Amino acid sequence: MDTHQVELAVFTLFFLLVTVVGFLASRWRRGDLDLLDEWGLGGRSFGTLITWFLVGGDLYTAYTVIAVPALVFGAGSVGFFALAYTSLVYPLGFLILPRLWAVSRKHGYVTAADFVRGRYGSHWLALAVAFTGILATMPYIALQLVGMNVVLAQMGLKGDWPLLVAFLILALYTYSSGLRAPALIALVKDAMIYIMVGAVVVLIPYKLGGYAHIFAAAGPLLAAKHPPAALVLPKSGYSAYASLALGSALALFMYPHSVTAILAAKSGDAIRRNQVLLPAYSVLLGLIALMGLMALVAGLHPATANMAIPMLIEWALPPWFAGFCFAAIAIGALVPAAIMSIAAANLFTRSFYRAYMRKDATARQESQVAKLASLVVKLGALPFIIFLPQQYAINLQLFGGAWILQTFPAIVFGLWQRRFHHIALLIGWIAGMAASTGMEMSLHMKGSTYALHLFGGTYPAYAGCYALTLNLAITILLTLVLDAARVKRLGDATSEEDYEDRVTTQAGGGVEAVAAEF
Repeated sequence: MDTHQVELAVFTLFFLLVTVVGFLASRWRRGDLDLLDEWGLGGRSFGTLITWFLVGGDLYTAYTVIAVPALVFGAGSVGFFALAYTSLVYPLGFLILPRLWAVSRKHGYVTAADFVRGRYGSHWLALAVAFTGILATMPYIALQLVGMNVVLAQMGLKGDWPLLVAFLILALYTYSSGLRAPALIALVKDAMIYIMVGAVVVLIPYKLGGYAHIFAAAGPLLAAKHPPAALVLPKSGYSAYASLALGSALALFMYPHSVTAILAAKSGDAIRRNQVLLPAYSVLLGLIALMGLMALVAGLHPATANMAIPMLIEWALPPWFAGFCFAAIAIGALVPAAIMSIAAANLFTRSFYRAYMRKDATARQESQVAKLASLVVKLGALPFIIFLPQQYAINLQLFGGAWILQTFPAIVFGLWQRRFHHIALLIGWIAGMAASTGMEMSLHMKGSTYALHLFGGTYPAYAGCYALTLNLAITILLTLVLDAARVKRLGDATSEEDYEDRVTTQAGGGVEAVAAEF
């Protein structure tokens, strides 16, 4: 057997394994999968351990294994902004996510749009949040497609049919098992990723002469690129780096798939523990990012930066282990893609179908529509693959991040107060969406760092942060104007005690209470 045949045999073996796991997941933690709470949120029953794997599988995706090291390979130190933003995001999540979980549990909210509608009483604002969530999810699913595609191409599988087969299988077990499928597969995926990274960060540096040599050689190689890149971030890149990290941190838990993974937890304590434990994935992310420098020093010349890591793996590792690594990357794309499609389907069902198309829908009808929507939403990612430049796959995530950031004022500030007027929030959202889209289009969708020219100076920063600043400024100003004009506010379906986490592990509950959480 030649190299590609061995790789493909091992890849197929592990892909079949997770396929079987995905279909068997419908029998795991049995529930009525004809109910949206059971199909789309796993019955809100996941303890700390399952939530850890689910959220990790949800947030650490092809973005982590393909896109981040590809950016380091092509642009150098700026790619490490991903490490900075994951350091910022978990303290933020520790504050906001238990409150969102508590109020959602109390009122049966399945999505962030459900919460916004209950909090502000505005179906238009809820519709805006739902629309943004679905729109922002599309390029993120597309990023998973890119990750799978480069792995399949490296093994010699040309054309679109292998990708279509993989996503057809994904669609089928997502339809049958709901959120239980990616939650169970995430256990396998994370184990495989940790094995892959543990081996790669030892074997490849050994082959290249050690980390000292890698860092010494990477600097000149990056400087020789066109345009030049840098191993150490130059002062001119500080604002872009900081804003990319901040904007990505603020956006991460606004994504529908992130909210879905959090609302599936059984308690606020499970969420808090996860915000403490999840930085372990940040260590993994840092090690993976270094693979971009390894590919550079190895002298590889991929057609696009996205191919750098698959080429590195095939160059450095024996075929059987390369096939294992490729399977880990592909499964690492399938898990978040499944959660994303479920999250988008939940949004469509609650905020479009039930709100406007069939207000008297039964729970079973609601669940059936969500299952069908999860199939359709995967197709929505294809235009992002076909029409957008893919030099750096990470831009697909940053495009979505710039959009989803515009829901931050309504969701996060709404968890503590209702000072913002719902009309002001809606108009601020419109302005933010228009600004972020306009800036991305001015960059021809090839990047997300926009250079703002103001008072004779140039200030490069993440387009999403600029758009969010405009959004907030308009929201604050219009709130003052509307309140001064005594424009009526709509009713609030929630109360202050709804945001308090009452389902927690009891102090002194013993081993059984703690074990139940895990």
